[in-house]
Amino acid sequence: MPLDTLDLDQARIGVLCGGHSPERPGSLASGEAAAKALAELGLNVELIDLAEVSVSSLVGQIDIALLATHGLGGEDGKVQGALDTLGIPYTGSGVLASAIGMYKPTFKTLLSAHRIDTPAWVVLDESLSTSHAVSTARMSLQTWPLFFKPCSGGGSLVAGVARDESELSALVDAAREGSYGQYMVEEYMPGMPCTVGVIERDGQPVALPVLGVETSRSFYDYEAKHDASLRTEHCPAPLPEWQAKKMQQVALNVHRLVGAQGVSRVDFMVSGDRTAVLEINTLPGLSSRGNLAAMSKAAGISYPEMVRSILQSALTKPAYVA
Repeated sequence: MPLDTLDLDQARIGVLCGGHSPERPGSLASGEAAAKALAELGLNVELIDLAEVSVSSLVGQIDIALLATHGLGGEDGKVQGALDTLGIPYTGSGVLASAIGMYKPTFKTLLSAHRIDTPAWVVLDESLSTSHAVSTARMSLQTWPLFFKPCSGGGSLVAGVARDESELSALVDAAREGSYGQYMVEEYMPGMPCTVGVIERDGQPVALPVLGVETSRSFYDYEAKHDASLRTEHCPAPLPEWQAKKMQQVALNVHRLVGAQGVSRVDFMVSGDRTAVLEINTLPGLSSRGNLAAMSKAAGISYPEMVRSILQSALTKPAYVA
């Protein structure tokens, strides 16, 4: 079905999720919730687990793809490139914006070039010995504590706070058992983790209210993100109006800077008057209880309406997206 004649009420919609990413559980939750919402709206929808079905087999089977894929292989431009090649329209960003958003060193370099505040960082290549990696971090950043995480990936998997060389050594050694390959450390910022969703409404990106999180954990880790008893969310976040508005504008700027399309979520750390950008999620979680849904609700947008808006944005995407 040609894109210019595609009618969502008649289209065969495939909600793509799952796959083999370390973030598979979150992706399945996103996909199931989004597919249920679209079905309740009366649309023709099928939930598709990319661990069971190849992207190439979708030609002729679906007219449009709503992407609920997360992490490596799903959020980094690979699925997007395959769908582009196959001529299947899809939600979210194209190959370039997806790859930039996934690979944090390039994303942070872009932020710095445009004078957007982000914590100082250094990359630790997997070829470095543990002792060499630790000394590289110490000499480059010259401060403790530090925050350790993969260069690609999300969900706070394989991440942690290192208060000294011993703790950083332990994090580096533990990470070698994973599949991410390259890691980084950055300046640790105490404060409130915040996030700003951006969704397309009537063809224009709109920043949602700021969501802030409090947790008793050492940082907003995987467990806190998936266990509501370990966190308290505030939306709108308890911030001065000027700071919240600034973050919304920065989120829009970052969305446009990487070339994001349709939807994104920009994560910040707020420490006093400082608001530093941590990363952009070009395919944020779509769970009905997730951050994007909470921010949409605060903006007066129901969950089914949010999902349909994201789906609709695939039809207003420019004809060519890098």
